[in-house]
Amino acid sequence: MASLLEIDPVHPEPRKVQRAVAALEAGEVIAYPTDTVYGLGCDLFNKRAIERLYQIKGMSSGKPLAFICHDLADIARYALVDNQQYRLLKRHLPGPYTFILEATREVPKLVLMKRKQVGIRVPNHAVIVAITQALGRPVISTTAGPQGGEAYVDPFEIADAYPQLSLVLDAGAGGVMPTTIVDITGGQVVVTREGAGDPDLFRGGGD
Repeated sequence: MASLLEIDPVHPEPRKVQRAVAALEAGEVIAYPTDTVYGLGCDLFNKRAIERLYQIKGMSSGKPLAFICHDLADIARYALVDNQQYRLLKRHLPGPYTFILEATREVPKLVLMKRKQVGIRVPNHAVIVAITQALGRPVISTTAGPQGGEAYVDPFEIADAYPQLSLVLDAGAGGVMPTTIVDITGGQVVVTREGAGDPDLFRGGGD
């Protein structure tokens, strides 16, 4: 069973944040709370850790992963954002949404899909925001739950289901509904997956 570490969801203890960062810097995969479901993730720039994340989740390497950034400024390093897109992001982030954008050259090829696009998140949750800020780069993330099934709510359940994780940050029960995914490439706003938040905000253009 993976190691559990209780952490304050509103004011995460700095030493516990640093423990998570140290695990990520060491190439480990960890579980953490977000404003929607618990996530599994690793350092975006560690090839071996990304391969391990796919293995732990039981996903094929062709499945897309989301980038968790700590703020809007961080997004611009990894995604091409025009003024209209920026206004849309600023209106809805931090929040329970993943936005599909065109990738920049900063994005490692391992996590690029054929269309060279990325899914970007800025969750409204102090724990993972503090971790990504302290790490200095995004965490690449997937839902903590079985393929095709509902997300695990209980951190103990996550630790038991994924014994290969080095750390599970326990901030209490998580949600069951993943993010709403919004594709804003190609000058259009298209909801490609309805989830948490209000997908209707993006109907008819979203801006």
